[in-house]
Amino acid sequence: QQGMTVAPVVANLGPLEALTLTPNPDEVEEVFTLPLAHLLREENQGYTHFRTASGYGYTLPVFLNGPHKVWGLTAIVTELTLELLVPGRY
Repeated sequence: QQGMTVAPVVANLGPLEALTLTPNPDEVEEVFTLPLAHLLREENQGYTHFRTASGYGYTLPVFLNGPHKVWGLTAIVTELTLELLVPGRY
């Protein structure tokens, strides 16, 4: 969508078990966590290649090997966050 703004927020919320989260079901299928150590392991990092009908291609990050695949905008924001949090390790 054009004109859409995304504002990622990184925060320490404490133990997640103590939180009651109510995500919008039209936007969020499930809430889950992955440890930073999991995201930093190379075997859990990958890229997905897309090609459009016009022949234009692009590559996006993906994080694997957990109960869920992290992809799309969430993976892009996660990758950018890792670059900021642990420069040189990611």
